[in-house]
Amino acid sequence: MFFLFTACYGDAMNEITVNKRAYFDYEILDTYEAGIALLGLEVKSAQAGHAHLVGSFAVIKGNEAWLLNASIPSYQPKNAPESYNPERTRKLLLHKAEIKELIGKTQEKGLTLVALRLYNKKGKIKILLG
Repeated sequence: MFFLFTACYGDAMNEITVNKRAYFDYEILDTYEAGIALLGLEVKSAQAGHAHLVGSFAVIKGNEAWLLNASIPSYQPKNAPESYNPERTRKLLLHKAEIKELIGKTQEKGLTLVALRLYNKKGKIKILLG
């Protein structure tokens, strides 16, 4: 009996969730990797695989990128603050040059910015936009 073990160092990417509907509904022209500003209870929930990206998209407002309609419930619902909203708007962390490029592309007719994948990369939660 043989066992094959593979270890990934440095480039380890663990998929948390994939928006399969976006790949079906849209033609993906470009992709952008962005960080996402999360609360501590959201990070634990996302790493446990409780995040949902179906119907989520990003918008650019005032030179900042925001993620809308992504659902990340709290890790322990009984310990979450009463005012916690799992579908709240979350800030995306992109470079200024990427935001300027996205402003030009999203102003074109028929183009939108959708969330494709949420994953863990080097200990940080990242989101892939298309």
